[in-house]
Amino acid sequence: MKALSSQLAGWALAIGLARGGWLPAGIWPLIGVQVAVAMAVAAALRSDRWWLAIHLGFAPMLVLASRLGIAPGWYLGGFALLAAIYWTSFRTQVPLYLSNRRTAEAMARLLPEGRALRVLDLGSGTGSLLRPLARRRPDCRFDGVEAAPAPWLISRLLARRLGNLALRRGDFFAEPWSEYDVVYAFLSPVPMPAVWEKAERELAPGALLVSNSFPIPGRKPREVVEVADRRATRLYVYEVAPARRRAK
Repeated sequence: MKALSSQLAGWALAIGLARGGWLPAGIWPLIGVQVAVAMAVAAALRSDRWWLAIHLGFAPMLVLASRLGIAPGWYLGGFALLAAIYWTSFRTQVPLYLSNRRTAEAMARLLPEGRALRVLDLGSGTGSLLRPLARRRPDCRFDGVEAAPAPWLISRLLARRLGNLALRRGDFFAEPWSEYDVVYAFLSPVPMPAVWEKAERELAPGALLVSNSFPIPGRKPREVVEVADRRATRLYVYEVAPARRRAK
């Protein structure tokens, strides 16, 4: 809504000035005013900084695309593709992050040997974490929940031969977590307090919550695993305490 308001304000003022004869003839003075006003309104509304770059390029790119003769259907196609990939990330503030091979190896080392564990991946994306884990630990059961349709469909296709891996589409907050021994999350800082609250409420004592890159505010992890990858990934490992200790 902030972005839409900024764009509408920019167009309204630019068109008003053009009709009143306050702007030189031609499209680019109109676009210049629109861009300047949209950026100013976005800044006043305290939009994230990257929105300013979008407002800077949006109207000029529309003009250039029109002059290049790009068919409108491409815009619709681009929107549909992005919506299928990112889905409700505008609401959840959780973008699509893919766990890499080294992270999967580090997670495998965190899973105790000799136990048939149940592992849940919150926002499982394309299954890049769960597929190697399912191959490495056939004795365990792995579940992933992903909201966006495109990553979920890709994950289902890639994991169709793995009998110990189930991938569902939905809201992981609406899923019960009580049956899981390990919960993995590669989300963003925004949902982590709610993730920990649900973990404490539903997971059994001794269960692990592993957060990739984003620590839980105000909580000290049991350990922090340094992953030797290019991102210098950190896995924050939290253990759910017994109810009596939590109450204290």
